[in-house]
Parts: sequence; C-alpha cells; structure tokens
Amino acid sequence: MGSKKKTLAEKADKFLCYQKSVQSPEHEVDFFEQAFRDAYGRKPVTLREDFCGTFSVCCEWVKSNKNRTAIGVDLCPETLQWGRDNNLSKLTAQQQDRVRLLEQDVRKRNRPQVDILAAQNFSFWIFKTRSEVVQYFKAARANMNSEGIMVMDMMGGGDCYTEGQVDKRTIKKGKKGFRYHWRQHSFNPINHDASFYISFHFKDGSKLKNAFEYHWRFWTIPEVREMLEEAGFSDSSVYWDMEDEKENEHDDDWQLLEEAESAPCWISYIVAKK
Repeated sequence: MGSKKKTLAEKADKFLCYQKSVQSPEHEVDFFEQAFRDAYGRKPVTLREDFCGTFSVCCEWVKSNKNRTAIGVDLCPETLQWGRDNNLSKLTAQQQDRVRLLEQDVRKRNRPQVDILAAQNFSFWIFKTRSEVVQYFKAARANMNSEGIMVMDMMGGGDCYTEGQVDKRTIKKGKKGFRYHWRQHSFNPINHDASFYISFHFKDGSKLKNAFEYHWRFWTIPEVREMLEEAGFSDSSVYWDMEDEKENEHDDDWQLLEEAESAPCWISYIVAKK
C-alpha cells in the first residue's frame, strides 16, 4: 500500500506562514526611516533587531541601502537557522556580509551601537514585571548610538481583553491558500497576564493549531513611556495608526499624536530617543 497523502498542514512551514501573515519588512524599514528622520533629520544606517526571530527585517534593511548594516538578536537557535536557510540565503554575498546574528539574551550589551533598535511584535511583553522591562530598556539604550531611537509596536482597545476573540484573515487564496487565526485565549485583569495563539487553517480542512503561542503581560502606552523615562531615555513619542482615516493610499499611515480616539482595537508605535 502506498503511503497516506500528507495534508496541507503537514506539508506547511510554520515560519513561512508566519512571515506571510504577520510580517511586512518593507513597511518596517519605511517606518524606521520616517521615525529616525523625524527625530534627527537624516537617514539611519545601522539597525539592531531584538527578538529578531527569522530576522526578515534585518535582511530587508541591508537590501534597502548598500551602506546599511543589521544585527539580529534572538535566543532560539531553530528560528535563527530557519532565517539563515530561507532569508539570509536569498541575499547577495555582499548583503549577507552586512548581517550579523547573535544567539543571546537581548539584555546583553554589545558593540557596535546602532542608529535604530527595534523590538517588534510586542516581543518585550515577555517581561512581566516593571523591573525586568526597565532592565531591558537600560540595556537597549546602551546598545544605541548617542543619536539613536528605539522602536516598539503596541496594541490595545477593549477587544484585546476579550477572551476567545479570534482575528481571522485570508492570507492567500486558491489551492495553496490559507487562513491566519490570532486567538486571544486568556486575559487576567488583576495582573494583565495574557495568552495568545496563532493557528493556520488550510483548504483541505487541516490546520496547524497553536503553531505559535505567547504568554505576555499586556502593557499599556503610559506604563511603557514611564519605564522608558526611568531607563534614561530623553523623550518618547507615539505614532498612531491612521489607516482608517487616510484619504488615499499614498498618505502616511502613521501620525505623531498625544491624543487619539478610543477604539475597540488599535495599533501604535512608541519611538524613544536616547
């Protein structure tokens, strides 16, 4: 008898599904440039991507300019190796030489210092106490140039606290298409502990259930800005997602705001100057 035909889920690569669903490296690079230009009036050259995972942003960064270098930092050897095999390998030899990978805790201090330090995808929420976050922010600040910025994304709104809520999106249609499900599994209002899961659903009914899981403290914007100040950052700003309000697709999606309308779910960036 022949072997049983594999399902689409069994043939799927969870890291590739994640990149297609969650990441937009070109957008990240564009925003980093915008935020750095707003802060210092010039173009940034060096990037450090903390919690970098498959470091697709590092790769896009060095592709965007021949003078740019990137450092990717992550503790997971499997994820870093996938990035080497699937992202780094697609760069030219010259571009590859400008990407440096560090398998280590993001709280370690390194040289050289960088123009931009990014902690994306709510990754620093893994630190659940104020002292842990401040310790990380101090290390991050030490890893930045004197004219440098730290960039973090944030989410919030009442929908984000609703247990069982699932954000569903079709990533690609057709036979090879799949759907991305982001499930808010639990939220504890007393200590803000929250668990989230990512699953991928395929056309044949198979699925990669809980392909990625996250157990975080749900931090708020004012808390993070206060901790940045405590860690020694000179200033912080909030860039609000204006996607629903832009008049045409060429408008900037992100605006510097100190007041924003309440919404069931929102996304923003916090940008901190050293």
